Amino acid sequence: MDENLKIPTHVALILDGNGRWAKKRGLPRQMGHKKGCETVEQIVEDADRMEIKYLTVLGFST
Repeated sequence: MDENLKIPTHVALILDGNGRWAKKRGLPRQMGHKKGCETVEQIVEDADRMEIKYLTVLGFST
């Protein structure tokens, strides 16, 4: 990782649109939520690797 890269202490994510993502691709809504979960898992791993101290995740669903 670049030594000059400034890594934030806190990153916040607002998840919205997984159902629309799936619908756009002709998939069941649940597949959009599954894909969203997989993406969050990857983000958590990346944030840990980057030593981001706080990660806030807010998800919406109807």
